[in-house]
Amino acid sequence: MFDLFAVPATPGQLVFLVISALVAGLARGFSGFGAAMIFVPLGSVVVGPAMAAPLLLAVDYVTSMGLIPRALRLADRPSVLMTLIGALVGIPLGVHLLASYDQLIIRWAIVILVVLMLVMLISGWRYPGRPTSAAAIAVGGVAGVLTGVTQMSGPPLVAFWLSGNTTVGVVRANIIFFYAVATLVSAASYYWWGLLSMDIVRYAVILAVPYGLGLWLGARMFGLASELTFRRVCYVMIAAAGIVSLPVLDGVIR
Repeated sequence: MFDLFAVPATPGQLVFLVISALVAGLARGFSGFGAAMIFVPLGSVVVGPAMAAPLLLAVDYVTSMGLIPRALRLADRPSVLMTLIGALVGIPLGVHLLASYDQLIIRWAIVILVVLMLVMLISGWRYPGRPTSAAAIAVGGVAGVLTGVTQMSGPPLVAFWLSGNTTVGVVRANIIFFYAVATLVSAASYYWWGLLSMDIVRYAVILAVPYGLGLWLGARMFGLASELTFRRVCYVMIAAAGIVSLPVLDGVIR
């Protein structure tokens, strides 16, 4: 008999995943970023990168669909479409890397990427050039590769769009628009490479609740303190996730 909740994880590992999903949801809810930088490295400890990335994709897309209509109205559509041209090439390449390389190597690469992107976010680095169409396609390609491997496409997109006169609200809408389309391409690529399974459906059903709760709580908490304060808290959580997910610490969690 098919059991929707029969996930291949110990009770301790499942609790670890639930807490990781809750924290990732909190980060995204009150800051608009950080979910992948928290959940993918932590989730990889239990289920491996090849399952953690598509699992976050499934959970995040279902719980965030309500954000898409407004984002489509506010987004700078021509710029987003240019980045998506690059992403159409980058995402399948990223998924190919995720499916083909040794999972331990991918896990170390994810930790390194988390550190580099955290440094980028904290430093406030911005793309130094003019946001041309060619640059948008190139940035979209990089973001696409990161999406396919780790779902961490946010930081390079933010750094690119904030280089011009784009407001923070439009940047947020651009990213949501980008994710809405990139998720469909990612899902197709994950399916092509055999990375979608019923175990992902089982985990997604369980983790959608804590992740969605985190999104709601994060949004509610946002008005209690300054955005800068919450961003700093998010930075700390991302750094902690990077440390906890180090492969050398596997004996503690597995």
